[in-house]
Amino acid sequence: MTHIPHPDSPAITVTCAVVTVSDTRSPETDKSGQLIQELLCNANHSVEAYTIVKDEPMQIHEQMELLGKHPSLDVLIFNGGTGIASRDTTYDTIENLLEKILPGFGELFRFLSYQEIGSRAIASRAVAGVYQQKLIFSLPGSSNAVRLAMEKLILPELVHLVGQLRK
Repeated sequence: MTHIPHPDSPAITVTCAVVTVSDTRSPETDKSGQLIQELLCNANHSVEAYTIVKDEPMQIHEQMELLGKHPSLDVLIFNGGTGIASRDTTYDTIENLLEKILPGFGELFRFLSYQEIGSRAIASRAVAGVYQQKLIFSLPGSSNAVRLAMEKLILPELVHLVGQLRK
């Protein structure tokens, strides 16, 4: 059961961008990116941009800067590259750009992951924060992890968090 401390503003549609960070996925094989888009649309939010970038710090950085300047976007959701393998550079790149970090997101995500997958949850470096007045989420590339983050954390709080940024 989810406890909502106070009601959110009704009828706010959040405009999002979805970025998959992967050296191997294509739009046809990007199940996690497709899932994020589907869940956002089912919750009556819009996906204005979708792309796949290689797990290269410069490409991730450039994508974040480009989308950060996009005036109609409220939220950027990245997936992939949050582990500890040598090619996993998403966390390092994004965390260095965030102007504010929402530590509770990563903490709660790892707690919920632990309940599903056990101690392997410690390897996740999921992070959220604010960049250029946009809400940023960086999730693992696993579809199960994406579904968990979207359904349990992101979608229940998206309208509230975007409302806070708009104040």
